[in-house]
Amino acid sequence: MGIRRRQDAAATILGLLQVLLFHSATSQSFIGVNYGTIADNLPPPASTASLLMSTSIGKLRLYEPQPELVAALAGSNISILLGIPNGDVPNLASSPAAAASWAAANIPTTVPVSAISVGNELLNSGDPTLAPQLLPAMQNLLAALPAGSTTKAPSDPPSSGAFHPDLAGSLDPVLDFLHQNGAPFMINPYPYFAYASDTRPETLAFCLFQPNAGRVDAVSGLTYTNMFDAQLDAIRAALDAKGYGDVDIVIAETGWPYKGDANEAGATVDNAKAYTSNLVAHLRSQAGTPGTPGKSVDTYIFALYDEDLKGGPESERSFGLYKTDLTANYDAGLAKSGSTAAPTILTPSPPQSTLQPSRGATPTGFCQTTAAVPGSTQGQQVPLSSSCYIPAGAVPRRADAGTWQLVWFGVLLCMAMVAGM
Repeated sequence: MGIRRRQDAAATILGLLQVLLFHSATSQSFIGVNYGTIADNLPPPASTASLLMSTSIGKLRLYEPQPELVAALAGSNISILLGIPNGDVPNLASSPAAAASWAAANIPTTVPVSAISVGNELLNSGDPTLAPQLLPAMQNLLAALPAGSTTKAPSDPPSSGAFHPDLAGSLDPVLDFLHQNGAPFMINPYPYFAYASDTRPETLAFCLFQPNAGRVDAVSGLTYTNMFDAQLDAIRAALDAKGYGDVDIVIAETGWPYKGDANEAGATVDNAKAYTSNLVAHLRSQAGTPGTPGKSVDTYIFALYDEDLKGGPESERSFGLYKTDLTANYDAGLAKSGSTAAPTILTPSPPQSTLQPSRGATPTGFCQTTAAVPGSTQGQQVPLSSSCYIPAGAVPRRADAGTWQLVWFGVLLCMAMVAGM
């Protein structure tokens, strides 16, 4: 997660674009975690692998190829979402041969691949040449995958969700490509930022999955008891409005900081534990959302470790489920049943000599709505806001040795989701 920027009341957008190939061997809900590397004290790969195997986490999101960590995960049944830096996108777009070369060099055969993400923050990278190269890179990488398989594959109120019209030129052709290839959209809902802009107790309960009176969507008639579900259904409404109701949604990032500066309301250990543990329980229940009951949603929690070299407020360095000494910042309910021993702590890797700011950094966009959800306390309307980016869809293919069975392409976008914008 990149540094989150609070926005004015008017909804704004920072365009972000990222392509994803997904692997998924099951329709069951899974719980994943993001692995950011903006730090100089991360544990060695073997220690991270040991830690992950002591939990129920099944997926690890990387922001770039990391062969040593991938090698340490061999035999663990943990799959990876593998990132491609923006600097590699022009090469991938240049020819099918270049994409095939990248795939051969970087796609592992020793662990399942849950996704390959192509680029990050392309629309606000400052390089206008990148966005036009996204689709060619996606197409070339798709062609580089093993042949012979088949394709599978604004939030206030939620029913009024819509994509920002300024993105239509870039978004519409990508959505069509993804729709044709069976693609899921991925979003980054952060209820924490909604609470930061409305610090009433009832809003905190709504964001933390705690008991509350609920909020009624006057259009659909559905009652929402948590912000996470409301944000999901807002995206669903936006996809439906575009004619892509068959596109699945995946949570690429969500989390809550356990520590913050004095002016960062809600950034506490108790709140982080409540949000994450209640989220995990909600996902495991497979209750779905009011708009899509009984439908599980695949979710990556941000993040595995704290990242001590991040700038910005204290909260930016305090999203880790674990400290880099492998002890938990709080109990998120992710330990495997019967697991009693802590992972072995090995000698930490030496500090990196050169910080690469793009590593582990996710979009800085903050998508904030301007409408409000009816049904709040004392007749007041509570604004729903979220920091989010949205990847889309996918094309599955079967790889050698059965290491991946389903691959999807997707696109990551940050967009405002308010009807009438």
